[in-house]
Amino acid sequence: MNPTSRTAFILQIHKNPEQVNKFLKQLIVNDFADVYVHIDKRNFENLKGQIIKSPNVKVLKHSIMCEWGDISQVDTTILLFKEVLTSGKKYDFVCLRSGQDLLVKNDYKELLINNKGKIFMTHRNEVNKGLMEINFPKATRGRYTTFHPARMYRGFIQALYRKGFNLHPNPNRLPGNFTLYSGSQWFSVPYEVAEYIIEFLNENEWYYPYFKNTLVPDEWFFHTIIMNSPYKSHVVNNNHLFIKWGKQMSNRNSPIEIARNHIPVIEESDCFFARKFDETVDKSVIDYFATKVRFNAKQMDEKKENLIVI
Repeated sequence: MNPTSRTAFILQIHKNPEQVNKFLKQLIVNDFADVYVHIDKRNFENLKGQIIKSPNVKVLKHSIMCEWGDISQVDTTILLFKEVLTSGKKYDFVCLRSGQDLLVKNDYKELLINNKGKIFMTHRNEVNKGLMEINFPKATRGRYTTFHPARMYRGFIQALYRKGFNLHPNPNRLPGNFTLYSGSQWFSVPYEVAEYIIEFLNENEWYYPYFKNTLVPDEWFFHTIIMNSPYKSHVVNNNHLFIKWGKQMSNRNSPIEIARNHIPVIEESDCFFARKFDETVDKSVIDYFATKVRFNAKQMDEKKENLIVI
């Protein structure tokens, strides 16, 4: 174990500070990780004082209103990347996670150390690329859990696109040698890949506008950069995240809240993280994993073995 090897977690949160603090403690318990926390602007003043105080935890002072399906998700991740890169600290990996995640398996740190240079990110090639070729009106990019005219209109726009009619075409284009890729928003990338992403954006001003008014651009933006980069061959199509998808109108295409009865399937999944947890739905499953799992349990066990009992 390299004692200088450190990981930066970048965290997007918007509620449940007690639950977030349990996740933070999982990550920083052995001083092998720092966590950079972005709080959604709508809850920033209420939550900023409730996050645990630690030299390993930094709450960003700048806050964005981070909305589902919107470019603000990308903006938040870029802001977090820049915070890490300007910290003056050299990390091995930068891992993007949600405040509704938890570690559910020990020794993720060991996995990263044993896979130096790898990118852990789910990806697929140009599936449903109409989401990027349509400039969706702002109202249609909301996360509606019930019947809503804007949600119905969004479906109508997509149905017409599939028949060859684009009511709101994206006026921006990617270069012909660029292929679109999508996947889960959450990933772990080496520090040098985080550097590459920010450098790419600084040098290619045409890129960001292409995604600005698309639907769920956070599931395309970073994947397309990485999969069209020299780092493509380093990608492992796995982000080690357990998610159980909803099937009802209220939660279709969204993760459902994890409950205690999901513990066996989570532990059998061999995933290191799971989402989404919500203490207002089931606090007991949060407590179960929060007390059982640590970012680097191996190092903690080694310390215990080296203790001299008098």
